[in-house]
Amino acid sequence: MPPRDTPTVRQVRLGSELRRMRERAGRTAREAAALLGVDQARVSNIEAGRIGISDERIRRLATFYACADVSLVDALCAIADERRGQFWWDEYRGILAPGFLDVAEMEHHAVYVRSMQAMLMPGLLQTEDYARVLFQGVVHPLPTEEIDARVEYRMRRQVILEREDPVRLTATIHEAALRMRFGGRKVARAQLEHLMEVSGSEVVTVRVVPFTNEDFVETTNPILYAGTAVPRLDTVQVDNVVGGRFLDAEAELHRYGKLLDRAESLALDAEESRQLIHHIAREL
Repeated sequence: MPPRDTPTVRQVRLGSELRRMRERAGRTAREAAALLGVDQARVSNIEAGRIGISDERIRRLATFYACADVSLVDALCAIADERRGQFWWDEYRGILAPGFLDVAEMEHHAVYVRSMQAMLMPGLLQTEDYARVLFQGVVHPLPTEEIDARVEYRMRRQVILEREDPVRLTATIHEAALRMRFGGRKVARAQLEHLMEVSGSEVVTVRVVPFTNEDFVETTNPILYAGTAVPRLDTVQVDNVVGGRFLDAEAELHRYGKLLDRAESLALDAEESRQLIHHIAREL
């Protein structure tokens, strides 16, 4: 089987964790290749996520690397067993850019999600009309079918909040995002009412950083932090105008976790946030 041209973020993560495991053990790629009975180029492709690996080989490598983290090894084997076409977002492969699919994949495998937005509503809490306005407003106009696909995809991402084992979402939103009237008063009011409705559920917590806050917190770029059952496999996505970046280095996870902690510490509590959202909606 030829190497993958566009491995998913999860496939890349599997490879990078195997590389980190090897490097911590002080082993070389040549030694790993000898253990598996393959050439060194294959090990390099595995560690880049471009070639798959069986769970049996993952366990052999973990033993060779003296990795005693059973939960991590089990989680890596679970990633290795995933197959293209297994999940709903695979329906959009070849329709939407891979980065879109990687976000859904990241959220699906999370136990909890934390987000920070300064100008927009979090994608997981957007209404269909609100999302459509955003996609219609990109610099280079999109074909109608592309907009339709993006909106449909964004709505389907929200299934993680409704499934039997829902992902818990804590969304920290700056008041500025609540007061934006994208799409006009009707769309903006419906979006705020939707925010009120979902924030009353057991799995969604909305916290608002008010204009009255006098402390600075760096919230320029939207942040999406996906926490997993194995914290070492957490992932953070930082969005910007040209696309999102997926980060997983320990220092980066720590940095963005602290940034979210800071934003939440400056936000109103859940009930105060609901009251402010209600007040802004009434103003419309």
